[in-house]
Amino acid sequence: MAIQQKLHTKLVQKLILTPSLQQAIKLLPMSTIELSDLLNQEVVENPMLEEVPTEELQPAEAPAEKPGAEAAADKGENWDDADYEYFFGDYLDDGYRPHTPQEVKELPPIENTLSTSSSLADHLMWQLSLQTDDERLREIGAAIIGNLDEDGYLVASFEEIAAMGPWEVNDVERALRLVQSFDPIGVAARDLQECLLLQVRHLGLEGTPTEKIVTEHLKLLQNHQVPEIARKLGMSIEDLKEHIEVIRHLDPKPGSRYNPSQSHYVIPDVYVVKVEDQYVAVLNEEGLPQLRISPVYRRLLDKNAGNSDETRAYVKDKFRSALWLIKSVEQRQKTIHKVATSIINFQRDFLDRGIEHLRPLVLRDVANDIGMHESTVSRVVTNKYMHTPQGVFEMKYFFHSGISSSYGESVSSVTIKQRIRKIIEGEDPRKPLSDSKIVSILQHEGLVLARRTIAKYREELKIPTSNQRKVLY
Repeated sequence: MAIQQKLHTKLVQKLILTPSLQQAIKLLPMSTIELSDLLNQEVVENPMLEEVPTEELQPAEAPAEKPGAEAAADKGENWDDADYEYFFGDYLDDGYRPHTPQEVKELPPIENTLSTSSSLADHLMWQLSLQTDDERLREIGAAIIGNLDEDGYLVASFEEIAAMGPWEVNDVERALRLVQSFDPIGVAARDLQECLLLQVRHLGLEGTPTEKIVTEHLKLLQNHQVPEIARKLGMSIEDLKEHIEVIRHLDPKPGSRYNPSQSHYVIPDVYVVKVEDQYVAVLNEEGLPQLRISPVYRRLLDKNAGNSDETRAYVKDKFRSALWLIKSVEQRQKTIHKVATSIINFQRDFLDRGIEHLRPLVLRDVANDIGMHESTVSRVVTNKYMHTPQGVFEMKYFFHSGISSSYGESVSSVTIKQRIRKIIEGEDPRKPLSDSKIVSILQHEGLVLARRTIAKYREELKIPTSNQRKVLY
């Protein structure tokens, strides 16, 4: 059998992700902080890009005509069959000013700036310096303090700390007992049981049922099995409650008061502003560097400037990259604005009246509304936040499945969760409502759900079962 080589010509269509399209897709899911870092990095690497000085930033005005169009006609220079100067005329003009927010927000007053607060390690090291003059004990104590987590628990074993010296294990145990006597009581414990035990003994409750509950029945207490603890200790529930109340007031995380978690404030990407009787989406571009093409470097492309072909080729490559980056960023902002406007149109009742009126919404609805693909909408709502009259929400928050009601309308799953929470908050704590009873209440309101669905929503809300709520009461 002979093998022959032949040439065939055929016409096919296929989707190719060009570098510029890949860049535009890459920018969509980025948060504002990530985009800002990327733009700052591009300014460093690409000499054709420069940041517009703050004093020159002005609200952009729509140009009457594209100045680049006439320039392109005069020069007649064709770059790979793409008329860049016409397409990017606005960005090439030396007087180009990027779009900026119309309202410039003031920085917080200087008196609101707080100094660095003392940490748990600083507090313990201060006590260590006062409690002992033994240099060896101080070194081991410092090693122990350095191995405490944010809650004040020791996360290293005796052997690991001893190997840091090297020190004797007995010396490490002695130093640990010293550190455990420091304020806050319970610090440097190796687990929750030891932490609570240190606090119980500090209160002078050694040998009492309180200590016995911590040492022998802590697991039962965590599971709210109070009758079982009372049976094992031979006590009545009323007498046992006094000891449980003492344990309840102990601090399971003694180090947290000296290591407060830093507040991370969400900076919304979109503000929803009500103008007369309509809601309008306004992009928040504060913090984003406003970029333009450097007129100094752009003049290097002029053939009459006497630059070498190598120089012009390098500048031309950087010029293309800069143009596509600016265009991609503007396209990203326009896409976010389109998606935000569509969400506003769908969720008008929510903006007016709150969570109870949140409509069921899926990505397909918004995609069809703005004429884009679902994957594009998904990228847009990733890591983006929207400031609304009802609060700040992640843009993904507005997308939820719907459940049909007997009234012929779909109800958002978020609205149902809110209703479940309110039903449980209004129940008699002595007779908590079971999941089946909640199903019956919702059925009377026209919402038909399975008991397992109620259980799933209750777990997502982190609400205990009816039996656990009764024991907690």
